[in-house]
Amino acid sequence: MCSSDLNTLLVLERTQPPFDTARVLAVNLPVISYGRTPEQVRQFYRDVQRRISTLPGVEHVSSGFGVPWRDARALTINFTFAMDGAARQNGQDDLRARFRSISPGFFETLGVPMTQGRDFRDTDRDGSERAVIISQSVAQKLFPGQQALNRHLRWTDPVMKFIGISQEPRRIVAVVPDVDDENIIPQPAMTIYQPSDQEGWGGRLFVRAAGDPYALVPIITRTIHEMASDQPVERASTLEDIRAEVLTPNRLNVIVFGGFAGVALLISVVGVAGVLAFSVSARAREFGIRMALGADPRTILTNVLREGLVIAGIGVAAGLALGFVFARVVARYVSDAQLPGVLALIASAVVILTAAVIASAVPAARAATVNPVEV
Repeated sequence: MCSSDLNTLLVLERTQPPFDTARVLAVNLPVISYGRTPEQVRQFYRDVQRRISTLPGVEHVSSGFGVPWRDARALTINFTFAMDGAARQNGQDDLRARFRSISPGFFETLGVPMTQGRDFRDTDRDGSERAVIISQSVAQKLFPGQQALNRHLRWTDPVMKFIGISQEPRRIVAVVPDVDDENIIPQPAMTIYQPSDQEGWGGRLFVRAAGDPYALVPIITRTIHEMASDQPVERASTLEDIRAEVLTPNRLNVIVFGGFAGVALLISVVGVAGVLAFSVSARAREFGIRMALGADPRTILTNVLREGLVIAGIGVAAGLALGFVFARVVARYVSDAQLPGVLALIASAVVILTAAVIASAVPAARAATVNPVEV
C-alpha cells in the first residue's frame, strides 16, 4: 500500500493542471441575497470585479460558483442536455455535462485560451440571447470533425426548473480546452459554461496577480468591505496552495504507511539476521571438526552462505504468498487495499537476502579462522 500511495503521490506531484495556479487567487464571497433582488446580487458582483480590476498589481478579475478542487461537492454537479443537430443513435439517452456558471473573463483569468469563438460579454445578461461555452470534449463527442459554433443546446434535466435555470435554447459562442477542476490528474471533462449574469450563481472571486497574490488580500478585503461592510471575505488562497492542500492527505498517507513499512522491514531484517547468526554460531564446533578432518574453510563458508540464502529465500517466498492471500482477503472489506509495486517487493527481498548473507557470513568467517583444536 505504501508503494502504491508513493507512486500515486509522485504522479499527482508531476501532473500540472492546464491553467495557471501560482498567480491566481481564489476568494470566497458567499452570496448575501437577504433584502436584495437577484439582479442586485449580480450587480454587486459586477461592481466588485470592476473595483478590484483597478487595483495596482491586478491583471484580471472574474467570478464563478466553485473553486477548483476545494469545492469538490459543488463541482460534481452535472445535468442532462440535448444538442440541436447532433448525431444521436436511436434510443440514446441525453448526455450529461458539468454545469459551470462563470463571469466574462474567467478563462483569461485562469490563462485558458479559447479554441474557437468568443468569451462571454457584459451584454450576455437577462433579456439577451442565451449563450453557452462548451468544452472540447462536448464538441468532439457531438460534432466530430464539424463546426460547433452557433449551434444550439438546451438543458433537459428536470432538476433545472427547481433551481431557476430555464430550458430555453442557448447558442454556442465558443469552444475551450477541457478544464478538469475536480481532479488533480486532469481527465476529459464534458463541461458547459453559461454566464452568471444570465442565470446561475457566483460566490467565488478569482484574481490574477502580476506579482505576489497574497499581497493583494488586505486591499481586496478592504475594497469589498467599503462596498458592503457585512459581506464575508473568506479563505483567500492561490490555486497552487489549494492544490497542495488537497494533496496533503496523500502526503500524510505516504509518511505514515512509509514509516510502518520501514519498521516492518527493520523487524524482518533483525529477525532474519538474529536467527541465522545464532544458528551459524551454534555450529562452530561442527566447523572445527570438519576443518580438522581436512575441509577447506572457503568451502565451509560457501556452504553456510548458500544455506542462509536458501532459508531466507524460503522465508521471502512464504511472505509473498501469505501477503498475496492476506491482501485478497482484506480487499473484500477495504476497496483501496492493494499489493505493493514490483519494485518495492524486489527491494524488500534484496534487503532481507542481503541481511541473511551478512548474518551468515560474519559468524561463519569467524569460526573458519579459529584453531580447530581450540574449537
